[in-house]
Amino acid sequence: MNKQQQTIDAFLQYLAQEKRMSPHTVSNYQRDLKQLTTFCESLELVVWQSIKSSHIRQFISQLHRQGLASRSIQRSLSATRSFYRYLIREGLADNNPAQAVQAPKGEKRLPSTLDVDQMTGLLDGTQQDTMIGSRDRAMMELFYSSGLRLAELQGLDLRDVDFGAELVHVLGKGNKQRIVPIGTQAIKALQHWLSTRNELGFFEQSALFITKQGNRLGVRSIQKRLSYWGKKQGISDKVHPHRLRHAFASHMLEASGDLRAVQELLGHADISTTQIYTHVDFQHLAKVYDDAHPRAKKK
Repeated sequence: MNKQQQTIDAFLQYLAQEKRMSPHTVSNYQRDLKQLTTFCESLELVVWQSIKSSHIRQFISQLHRQGLASRSIQRSLSATRSFYRYLIREGLADNNPAQAVQAPKGEKRLPSTLDVDQMTGLLDGTQQDTMIGSRDRAMMELFYSSGLRLAELQGLDLRDVDFGAELVHVLGKGNKQRIVPIGTQAIKALQHWLSTRNELGFFEQSALFITKQGNRLGVRSIQKRLSYWGKKQGISDKVHPHRLRHAFASHMLEASGDLRAVQELLGHADISTTQIYTHVDFQHLAKVYDDAHPRAKKK
């Protein structure tokens, strides 16, 4: 066994015993560092100290040319950085050649969405005759009505909903506040839910959505409830909060064509995020173009 491999083995042992990383994670590190070792051997680089940032860039470029996914390349680069931090700690290297190297950016995939009929079936099919059903219907109506993030909905208090103005006050990313309209169906579902919880005597809890015990409903529980109703309605792909938020954005944009308005409603700081996040039917875009562009109109 050469010294390079001995050092890697010591590092993997350090991850497992001192850092308490899972066997799966350690195995990933081992695989990534084996790729690095193979690359170094091809250049006859036998001492970790002799590897420079230019070599790491070559290594990353090679992985990219081989068709490795961007996420896998990022993980490999992360493993290399961690390995060199260990080498510096052990006095086996003076600097981290991977520190300033950037992995190629991966394509941002469009989140899957639900069409209008699927959303209608999901919402109308959620029975409100129990506390849980009433609560879950109100949550899903609010997700779809106002395009909230999971953490935003989970953190709502009773005082955040203005029934008179049909608005919800939301605390978004970076503690940025925004005010979002609530649709008529969501208002009705929320009123039904509050009437149900009041009948059960939960007057002192400030959280909008609570458990049977009167505690604020957790993030994981919200995800599980949406998944449950999705399966119950026979929706093939998993239903989760992000899909409902995306459905809201997609349907709003398809109906209005107003990207700026959707950006404000979603609470995106950068409109480019909205452009990637929302899925717009191409035929709808073509129709908007034909109807609006002065040089596209047919005489």
